[in-house]
Amino acid sequence: MATQRLKFLSANIQAGSSTRSYSDYAVRSWSHVLPAGNKRGSLDAIAKLASEYDIVGLQESDPGSWRSGFTNQTHYLAERGGFDYWSHQPNRRIGNVASSANALLSKLEPLEVIDYPLPGRVRGRGVLLSRFGEGEEGLLVAVAHLSLGAQSRRAQLAYIAELISDHPHAVLMGDFNCTAERPEMGVLYRLTRLQPSVSLVPTFPSWRPQRAIDHILVTGDLGARDMRALPAAYSDHLALSVELEIPEAALRR
Repeated sequence: MATQRLKFLSANIQAGSSTRSYSDYAVRSWSHVLPAGNKRGSLDAIAKLASEYDIVGLQESDPGSWRSGFTNQTHYLAERGGFDYWSHQPNRRIGNVASSANALLSKLEPLEVIDYPLPGRVRGRGVLLSRFGEGEEGLLVAVAHLSLGAQSRRAQLAYIAELISDHPHAVLMGDFNCTAERPEMGVLYRLTRLQPSVSLVPTFPSWRPQRAIDHILVTGDLGARDMRALPAAYSDHLALSVELEIPEAALRR
């Protein structure tokens, strides 16, 4: 079967803010609401990293608020990283002060991009679903940022499982806020063809990675290889990358 090798990257970029220790959450809390700090430099570093990949999923990309200097960070990264196609899903907004989005950067043209709000006790979570090939064999790529609470995550994962169902060629990536063996993750493995990663790669906190809470989950026939974590500038998460062997039929238009 003819395949095409594609490189995927998933990164929670923390809107370009810097966190290098737990104390920074308090000491540098201003950076999460003010257009200060070296956010532009951080975005440039992320764009350089992302440019080496074919499809990139982002979480906590500011779509244009006070803290980002009203810069749409997804658009900025697309231009700097050499991506012809980009889309974002604003999901959490605090007035005009701060906003956050899931986002997709791609060097391949998607046939369709749809954003879905996710259930949960607190509104503001979503999944961005992209389709890259025609028909049931086409490639689906989903980007999500799940809740902190297990009950909300369970509902969100069940909803995502319905969207992906038993689709043969699917990728789900993002910040799950939980490890792959958590009970709520079981719904994905039962109701979809997504499989747990063979290797658990710690991504949080970035300065001393101990928890594997960022994931790139794929269906079994996509030939995942070389899963690894990489610094995403000064975010509190490491980025996660993988190479996939995609059947050409899944990309056929």
